Amino acid sequence: MSSHLSTRPTQTVALRAPSPHDDSHSAHRLEPSEPRGPRMFLGTPVAVFRAFGAAILVPLFLAVGMSLAYLGAFHQPTPHHLPVAIVGNEPATQVFAQTLSDRAPDELSVRTVATDAEARRLIESRTITAAYEPTATSATLLVSTAASDTSASVAQKIFLPIAYQSKLPFTVVDVVPSAEHDSTGQGLFFLLVGLSVGSYATAAAVAAFASRLGIRWSLVTSFVMSGIVSGIALTVAGPIYHVVEGQVWSIWAVGWLYSLAIVLLGVGLHPLLRHWTTAALTMLFVMLNFTSSGGIFAPALMPRFFAGLNTFWNGAAWLDAAQTLQYFPGHAFGWDIVRLGLWAAAGLGLALITHLLSRRRVRLANEAVATREEEAVVAA
Repeated sequence: MSSHLSTRPTQTVALRAPSPHDDSHSAHRLEPSEPRGPRMFLGTPVAVFRAFGAAILVPLFLAVGMSLAYLGAFHQPTPHHLPVAIVGNEPATQVFAQTLSDRAPDELSVRTVATDAEARRLIESRTITAAYEPTATSATLLVSTAASDTSASVAQKIFLPIAYQSKLPFTVVDVVPSAEHDSTGQGLFFLLVGLSVGSYATAAAVAAFASRLGIRWSLVTSFVMSGIVSGIALTVAGPIYHVVEGQVWSIWAVGWLYSLAIVLLGVGLHPLLRHWTTAALTMLFVMLNFTSSGGIFAPALMPRFFAGLNTFWNGAAWLDAAQTLQYFPGHAFGWDIVRLGLWAAAGLGLALITHLLSRRRVRLANEAVATREEEAVVAA
């Protein structure tokens, strides 16, 4: 056994002395890499500028939109087929009416009526803006400041030079004047402003809590708050300033329907637009609403775009209904109520649709989380 052990060769292993570079290299490999900081620009994170840029778009949009809407609608009122009548049944009346129509075919829509009573009836029904009644010794202009004070002023500017040229004394008769405490006839328009601002501010508040309230309580809150907003506005316009007299409850009900549509549309738009909801409501119910309502200038004095909006926008419907109740009792305003009802129905439909879409997104997200958890369990 000893002979076998003595004949086995011996191997020598040489060990290399560690190099000073080895420690630094291994240390470099073991040290974790430092996390990269945020991208900077002039000492400020770029993400801050991006967030600011997204936030500042809303006020810039409002600045541009308000300037375009208000100046576009109000800077240069020009008659477009302004409906007027010439009173009289003589051949000379027909000739004068035709001459006036030929002189301003795009500005005026001229008709003739036989009597002063018929002219007054057309003004009271808001079929015509003014009626000019010349005789051998005088000239009378029939208008209605309750319907539109600015339209009455435009009519005076049209017919006063004609009477002066004919050397006739000129008299203006206000067939349906505005109320004692509403000398300009624009009190109802400013009531519309208060209703609108209160309504879309309420819409923003209700929409912000809609996800926590749930659809049922969001709708109930919308119905209740719109009635409160209308009540506040009518309290100020009625008992306090006496702009509205005698028809407070009727105008409150119409205002409630108008406000309800705005609040429901805000609740419906919020899941889609998020922080742009207020800007969208401002565009719908300030920029396009006040400018097309007819409260400052009647449709015949508006640019064609805003005159077109006047035919179906909800602010125009509310103002026409309120004017009818306040100044023209007995005349129909059913189409105004239909328009307001359609806007409210659209708001209700949008709120329900976006609620269902939100529920579907939540359900899909929960299913995706559950699927990932199952995959993680299987992989483990």
